[in-house]
Amino acid sequence: MVSIQIEASRHPLAEYIYRLERGDALLKDSPRNVLEVVGILKSYGVILDAYSRNLIYIAEHQFLVLFPFFKYFNGEFSFNKLWHHWNHDRINFEYAEYCMKAMMWHGGGELDAYLDILEFKQNVEKVIQAKFKNNFLMLGLHKAFPEFLPEHMRMMSYYSGLGQFWRVMADMFLSLSDRYDQGEIKSIPDVVQHILDGLVKDANKPITYQVKIQDKVYDILPKSAELTFLMDTAVPYVEAIFFRGTPFPGTISYNAQAYQIPSEQAIFTYGALYADPLPVGGAGIPPTLLMQDMRHYLPDYLHDIYRQSFRQEDDLLVQICQSFQKSMFCVTTAAIKGLAPYPLNTNDLQQKKENRAYLEGWMNRFLTSQLIIVNG
Repeated sequence: MVSIQIEASRHPLAEYIYRLERGDALLKDSPRNVLEVVGILKSYGVILDAYSRNLIYIAEHQFLVLFPFFKYFNGEFSFNKLWHHWNHDRINFEYAEYCMKAMMWHGGGELDAYLDILEFKQNVEKVIQAKFKNNFLMLGLHKAFPEFLPEHMRMMSYYSGLGQFWRVMADMFLSLSDRYDQGEIKSIPDVVQHILDGLVKDANKPITYQVKIQDKVYDILPKSAELTFLMDTAVPYVEAIFFRGTPFPGTISYNAQAYQIPSEQAIFTYGALYADPLPVGGAGIPPTLLMQDMRHYLPDYLHDIYRQSFRQEDDLLVQICQSFQKSMFCVTTAAIKGLAPYPLNTNDLQQKKENRAYLEGWMNRFLTSQLIIVNG
């Protein structure tokens, strides 16, 4: 992250610093924004519910399966489902795997660190020996390439970790929709507070991962590792998916001589907060899969708003993406508030100073994001 030494009052995004200090959100408060954010998060909650169930199923039942042809069926295979799968009449679980791989690649948090220590390797070795105790071919492969199967289990750990993270977020977004329907959510600050309360409530929820072979259960991520929801899945997820992301094939050259991709992962800006909504719908753009999924679960009140637009449903995926970005700035606001050194409305001058430096750091990262556009 590039540090800009400048007084907050002169910062290009100083307005948003003041908003946060007043208790407002990065997204301006308006009835239209509330409707869009709650509506899109309801659809997103339904999708995350499906994504999380599949990721956890894969982690628990498809581990050490080299060719998991039916991993998207959640153990309920049928030829009818296969036909729908081939015709793309299904939820695009590939997007969930894209997010999992981005998290694994960018790393961060104690989950990433735990996967490299001796205890994890010992846990995995027990699983490998139990799974393939009579399979001399696989045991020979393991002996010849000792990091191959452990790396597979590292990936399975991310399947499980992301699945558990999304399980919490899905429930949080669906309960937000319920509260909106009951008249309890009336403003963008209400939305942010609901998300913040949910993050705080489950902050210390343990992230664990076990597999069962025959009748014996093996710990991969034991409770003793003390991995938790907020710091070891939520924060790395925000960093990997909201901010860094990965370059989208077809929109940028992967040729090293073209210098179109930064040499350092830490300065990637391909995440959800930066993405241009217009390419959504193009081939090779992973978020397209998510937008396609969400279009099937839009609440009627939000779908009606989209139909009233200039292009009506001709650019539906673009409109969904724009609403989704608005919602992600609300989630980011909750994260900023929750991770702040001190309450952002503090009156203590020293605490205010530390908070201001903290907020300026965030604003430096938002300089090239869609923040100003979503508030346009």
